[in-house]
Amino acid sequence: MNERDEFSSRKITPQPGVYVFRDRFAKVIYVGKAKSLRKRLSSYFQASRLATADPKLRSLINSIAFYETYEVNSESEALLLESRFIKEYSPHYNILMRDDKNFYLVKVTLNEPYPRLLLTRVRKDDNSAYFGPFPCSSAIRSTVDFLTRYFKLRTCTSRIPDLSDRKHCKEQILRNCSAPCDQSVSQEQYRESVDDMIKVLDGHIAEIVADLTEAMQNHVEKLQFEKAALNRDIITNLKSSLKQRRNFVNASINPEHKEDPVADLKKRLELKDSPTIIECFDNSNFQGTHAVASMVRFVKGKPDNKSYRHFKIKTVEGPDDFASMKEIVLRRYSRLLKENRPLPDLILIDGGKGQLSSALQSLDALGIGEIPCYGLAKKYELLYSRDDSEGKILPRSSAGLKMLQHLRDESHRFAITFHRKLRQKQVANSLLDDIAGIGKKRKMTLLKHFGSVREIRKASPQDIADAVPGLGEKCAHLILDHLKKN
Repeated sequence: MNERDEFSSRKITPQPGVYVFRDRFAKVIYVGKAKSLRKRLSSYFQASRLATADPKLRSLINSIAFYETYEVNSESEALLLESRFIKEYSPHYNILMRDDKNFYLVKVTLNEPYPRLLLTRVRKDDNSAYFGPFPCSSAIRSTVDFLTRYFKLRTCTSRIPDLSDRKHCKEQILRNCSAPCDQSVSQEQYRESVDDMIKVLDGHIAEIVADLTEAMQNHVEKLQFEKAALNRDIITNLKSSLKQRRNFVNASINPEHKEDPVADLKKRLELKDSPTIIECFDNSNFQGTHAVASMVRFVKGKPDNKSYRHFKIKTVEGPDDFASMKEIVLRRYSRLLKENRPLPDLILIDGGKGQLSSALQSLDALGIGEIPCYGLAKKYELLYSRDDSEGKILPRSSAGLKMLQHLRDESHRFAITFHRKLRQKQVANSLLDDIAGIGKKRKMTLLKHFGSVREIRKASPQDIADAVPGLGEKCAHLILDHLKKN
């Protein structure tokens, strides 16, 4: 923060950015953007400007006690950051930007069993995921349409689609939909597609761009130039809309006064010690198979990725989240105690009273029940503890709750990723096991050569025959036919 009387244009960058004016009480009174911060701020502090300015501008200039600048990479970023600050702080001298005339946001309706991908201009507190804003409306419209088709997401408006919804779908819609309406896809499988799509919205587009580039080149080789041009346009839209860029969702207008989530959590939970190290546990299973769990660790409010751990459930038969939670908490802290390694300051369980009770049983059995342990229930974001069975609600805007939500989401993502790998391995093995003439040795040879069943599907019969000595092209055709049907 700089004082107005000490203004010097040489201290200010000539790059694009956002500037913030505060009054003598440090209240934000104006937010603006500039192609060149140096030129724009210089214009405010010239004596001639004050003499010729209209009453509103003179009042603003006379009220400035401090100013702050935020350098960004481009004018479009400056526009987005300015919009964010204006909406958050509603400065007196700004003409407030109207939500219904602003940039598009991409909305993922995670509050629905089968989420949809939508465009909106208004961010609501409805448990949906929002991405953006996006300045180029045409590019983001095309991108949303493509992602909906690519990940085979539904476009119908029913909360839970059924066969009556299917009757209204046209053939071209059904062709690009996984059809949860007739149970062609399970809710778990559909959610996996949504998780993959969210990664793309987060800016991880390298893999999908590589697939599109390969398809474009194939169309060019076949002289299908219109199809190639379509792929090219999709790639351009993806790069312009979703490339990893600075995210201003949690931007603070004054970083020096940004709320510390660790300190905030200590205060709101009335903890004796600061929760510098927090560990969070989550379970994952699919119809009782491949029960796994995850543990993620945050240090000083930040992910400590190298300390993340996966667990395969060993002692529990069937889908029993409570028993699984008891097992992994016992295994985790038995090992830390045995190796004389530091214990966390706080433990978070993804779940409600049942999961929390199971974790507490393990902690008590190990004699470390004094470690604060909470269960974070998804519904209403209630925090349960040993001494609070009713649940504590932290303000939605609190930094401490946001950190716990981040922990919970990370542990869930980490568990699902591990679970998905195990399932994919099982599916790959079972698909090949069902093919007549493919024994264990040939199956392993195919997987070793191609890497996955997905890659085998892409191969030609000749490629498959060449990969396995003595297989023959006829058997290779049978393999491809079977994999494409399943």
